[in-house]
Amino acid sequence: MKSFSIDSTNGLCGAIFVGLGLFFAVQSFGLELGTTFRMGPGYFPLVLACVLILLGAIILVQATRVAGEPIGPIAWRGMLLILPAPIFFGLTVRGLGFVPSIFLTSLIAAFASTRMKPLPALLLAAGVTLFSVAVFSYALGLPFQRFGPWLPF
Repeated sequence: MKSFSIDSTNGLCGAIFVGLGLFFAVQSFGLELGTTFRMGPGYFPLVLACVLILLGAIILVQATRVAGEPIGPIAWRGMLLILPAPIFFGLTVRGLGFVPSIFLTSLIAAFASTRMKPLPALLLAAGVTLFSVAVFSYALGLPFQRFGPWLPF
């Protein structure tokens, strides 16, 4: 008879997903759910919470069947540059405008990789900025202020 064992890495991840899903599901019940055809403000968060619970359960089941790899070193550089990038964008988009904010956000996020050099990072940020302005400002016509009041020109 095979003994029951669970991979600690995947088991922990699955338990976190299930726990977060349950937390958000309970929180969504505080809002009006509505029906499928007339969704209330709590409907979509409840659906996403159920998907998160389902994914967590799948990971937990998988953790009992397959031994995973141990948790490696934490990528601190990536966390310190990727996580604040959207916060920086949100704080500066009204003051700097869309173009400088998206450029600087892309530049910050590009340096999360230890292999990124300054010239490719600048080219990447310029490409992301051009693409974003073309899509969001011109193609979709979203009312972004391209350059904000913090800039003198």
